[in-house]
Amino acid sequence: MNAVTRDQRERIIALLADASADPDVRAVVITATGKGFCAGADLRGERSGRSASRNPASGAPADGAEERVPGDVARMIRLGAQRFVAAVLDCEKPVIAAVNGTAAGIGAHLAFACDLVLAAESARFIEVFVRRGLVPDGGGAYLLPRLVGPQRAKELMFFGDALSAADAERMGLVNRVVAADELEKTARAWAERLAQGPTRALALTKQLVNASLDTDRASAFAAEASAVEIAMTTRDANEGVASFVERRTPEYRGR
Repeated sequence: MNAVTRDQRERIIALLADASADPDVRAVVITATGKGFCAGADLRGERSGRSASRNPASGAPADGAEERVPGDVARMIRLGAQRFVAAVLDCEKPVIAAVNGTAAGIGAHLAFACDLVLAAESARFIEVFVRRGLVPDGGGAYLLPRLVGPQRAKELMFFGDALSAADAERMGLVNRVVAADELEKTARAWAERLAQGPTRALALTKQLVNASLDTDRASAFAAEASAVEIAMTTRDANEGVASFVERRTPEYRGR
């Protein structure tokens, strides 16, 4: 079910950073193999030794951990689950989640942090933390209210019930639900379409939208003006204008 280990978390963070830095990468798809998308943090693996006394994905102590040092858990959460989700939010390329099965806990938050979410009909989303007597980590209490509003977010987090792909789409957590055998094809088609777009303009747009609910109007307008000015210095902006004047399809290069 693809529970996240520390090594997997670090690999995904590194890949997202590489995607941001590589001009030849124009879009990113996060998906999984098997029956599940991500069952959350790996609570069972690596339990021997001091380093294994932590939840490898979120950084929280596992059962039987050594005595906690004040501030240690908060630090591990910041460097673990929160850093994991932030890597998606901060990636400078469009990120698509192709959710093929159950996305629980940090797995759900990984999907919700993506710019676009595709889900197979069999996918489910579960805010599983309450079932374990835990507070949601990985930015869940930040992401969900911004996607579905505070009342819906509380319902999902208070009860921890499984949410079907269809219900997630109705709530606005998912962009589109497709048949399982169409998920990969649809994700690839969306990624290819994004990859043909003006990549720097998309990155700036992503930054503006992600920051829009955390700032006042004056700050948002100032950021928008700066982003427009930066975008207009790109080759793709010149190509966009030229193609409009010449009445042809633009050929964007991501620069």
